[in-house]
Amino acid sequence: MSTMKEAANEFLAHKKIAITGVSHNQNGAANLIYRKLRSAGYKVNAVNPNTTTVEGDVCYSNLKSIPEKPEAVVIVNKPTTTYQIVKDCAALGINNVWMHNGMNQSGSSVSEEAVKFCHEHNIKVIPGGCPMMYIQHADMGHKMMRWMQNLTGNLPKEV
Repeated sequence: MSTMKEAANEFLAHKKIAITGVSHNQNGAANLIYRKLRSAGYKVNAVNPNTTTVEGDVCYSNLKSIPEKPEAVVIVNKPTTTYQIVKDCAALGINNVWMHNGMNQSGSSVSEEAVKFCHEHNIKVIPGGCPMMYIQHADMGHKMMRWMQNLTGNLPKEV
């Protein structure tokens, strides 16, 4: 087991990351993560079956349609969709998944069924939090969210 910080650093060491759940809502969590990772030099791929472009970039309908396999996936979808996404990760040999969970549970992508699947299929999973809390040069808002979620116990202690 790793601490949350260790797991986040290991996840963010990957440079090819797909983000599911991006959309035309530029203020949505997935789009904010997409832009932050892209501006930090990551090769990012947007994934949403309902659109072909996001943030001026190609958007793929699913992980299988991305030409160059991502090394990791940030899931920013409803928990009911998360299980299928981790199954797709397993089929593609993607072994690093982060299930986003913002400040409240209603914005969570965490699915206990999907977490269990990840553990059973040797996929490293971070079930909660947000990559923007741990990325180098995180903004003050995300630093504060990280501190608050640590304080309240809403971040996993070990993953």
